Amino acid sequence: MMTKPELLAPAGSLEVLETAVLYGADAVYLGGPMYGLRANAKNFTMDEIKKAVEFAHAHNTRVYITVNIIAHNQDLRYIDKYFKDLESIGVDALIIADPGIFSVAREVVPDMELHVSTQANNTNYRTVEFWLKQGAKRVVVARELSIKEIAEIKRYLQNVDLEAFVHGAMCISYSGRCLLSNYMAGRDSNHGDCAQPCRWRYHIVEETRPGVYMPIHEDERGTYIFNSKDLCMLEYIPELIGAGIHSLKIEGRMKTAYYVATVVKAYREAIDDYFKDPKIYEKKKEYYISEICKSSYRDYTTGFYFEKPSANEQIYDKATYIREYNFCGLILDYDKKSKIATVEQRNKFVVGDEIEILRKKEAFTTQIIEYITDEEGNMIKEAPHPKQILKVKINTPVEKYDMIRKRV
Repeated sequence: MMTKPELLAPAGSLEVLETAVLYGADAVYLGGPMYGLRANAKNFTMDEIKKAVEFAHAHNTRVYITVNIIAHNQDLRYIDKYFKDLESIGVDALIIADPGIFSVAREVVPDMELHVSTQANNTNYRTVEFWLKQGAKRVVVARELSIKEIAEIKRYLQNVDLEAFVHGAMCISYSGRCLLSNYMAGRDSNHGDCAQPCRWRYHIVEETRPGVYMPIHEDERGTYIFNSKDLCMLEYIPELIGAGIHSLKIEGRMKTAYYVATVVKAYREAIDDYFKDPKIYEKKKEYYISEICKSSYRDYTTGFYFEKPSANEQIYDKATYIREYNFCGLILDYDKKSKIATVEQRNKFVVGDEIEILRKKEAFTTQIIEYITDEEGNMIKEAPHPKQILKVKINTPVEKYDMIRKRV
């Protein structure tokens, strides 16, 4: 009998965490105030981690903390206390890349569940077996593995929990072990401060012709030889499950609540539909893809899952994201009798706009904005001010954390 995989979502803030949980994540991963690989994300304070764990556990959702830097001596100074504090809060697992940090965790919090990060370059069954012998509960496989290779690991080590990235940004460096950012911008990727130089445009300069920039492959804005398309495995849920992957992981701890809501909901529906009836899943594939394309994205690729991708399959030759919809507002409250929703504005919308209501557990609905009032009840024609609190008539019953979006 097949086991339904865990759906693991990113959280860069408490709002995003709550969104991920309510839109269907089985588990969330986030960075604390130190030792994580997203220095520029809105990482959680210890008080926020406590609130996050309380909220997630109240909704039967697990919380994992990233401790996945490649550590230097000074990084070990406060780590014992940090681990003990996380354990006392009730965090479910730590995600670790560095063997030294792993050994500290094993000593200081021996009862905590430890997961080995993709940063540890887990590419074969002997590496996975090594980590299991050290006390790891789960291993996150490298993004460079194919479905066939993952299935081989599972055959050798049947009791191992394998986690794999199935959606989001890809890195040109081997499982994110990047030196380019450090060299070009003085920002250490392996300490969570990546400048993402892989997204920049590049030209060749010949040594005897300084100032003469020759394109490698050119469009009107330059070339993007390192810039990868986004990973998307939404159409291959059966293959992922068949390979024995325990946890399907979405990348994006610097993404917005709207992005996380859109992607998590699409994967949640796809997984549930497949386990309800594979025929339903097959019929709805176009729908799932159409939904995730309503968030910002690069063109999609299946990465290394089926074969090593060629440059044409992998390279995204633009600097910008594709954005077909705007996130216009977050539902805060709803009065069923009057059908008036309290909305926190996120992007401009006006009376007469056709909007979609993204709902946590139901299909989206479409309607025209009939009228808008401000908090004082004054009629207004448009909502141009970020995070302005508004009253909007919504014909379909909605709940807190449902969202309003519209086509760009």
